[in-house]
Amino acid sequence: MTAERPQRVRVTGPPRRRPPRPRTREVDAESRLGSLYVRALVREQLWLGVRTLGVLAIGLGTLPLLFWALPWLAGVRLLGIALPWWLLGVVPYPLLVLAAWRFVWRAERNEDTFAELLRELDDER
Repeated sequence: MTAERPQRVRVTGPPRRRPPRPRTREVDAESRLGSLYVRALVREQLWLGVRTLGVLAIGLGTLPLLFWALPWLAGVRLLGIALPWWLLGVVPYPLLVLAAWRFVWRAERNEDTFAELLRELDDER
């Protein structure tokens, strides 16, 4: 009769040091530090929107001033259509698409930078 050896059981104590808390948990838990990170991102996104709106307002908003200052533009015709109609009816749409594309690209870049910052802070721990 052979006695089988009982399986060994490893007894361990509690971890000596708490593992570091990832920064993303700070954001998810809505802690003071996490809210500081999120506020910085929201502030940057807001300024991006304000700058984009400012460029559009200046670009499109000065057209009536241009027509007022240079009334002879109303007499210029391209393909039988008056220049003000081209400038008000055709030119703004590509400008709006370009501004929207640039806004989305920059907003995504801001978010990627924010995520990378959180990853770098987690790696430093």
